[in-house]
Amino acid sequence: MNQPTWQAFDIAELKQRVQGHEPRFFEFLGSGRLSGAIYRLPASATDLQGPHLEDEVYVVLEGEARLRIDSAEQEVRPGLVLFIPADTRHAFVDIRKDLTLLALFSASARPGRP
Repeated sequence: MNQPTWQAFDIAELKQRVQGHEPRFFEFLGSGRLSGAIYRLPASATDLQGPHLEDEVYVVLEGEARLRIDSAEQEVRPGLVLFIPADTRHAFVDIRKDLTLLALFSASARPGRP
């Protein structure tokens, strides 16, 4: 039997995978050309990620914070879509409300994120 070439994911179910009081990252898609994850940072958490070897898109599902990109900063709120080029230093800072993000990555040169 052939595997389907497409997949469907329920955001509510994915968000349940990252509940808790610690930062959590759950990768739900890894096709070789694109990967997807749910990333959750509770209020006041520290985002320890560094630059990635792949382009990245964040869709902000919940929360309030700022995204520091090199020396610039961007306010973050639900509904915002953020593009981060590969090898760009970035981190979420001043996390005022629990932050939940849908993260999409282009083809990866290395395993593991963030």
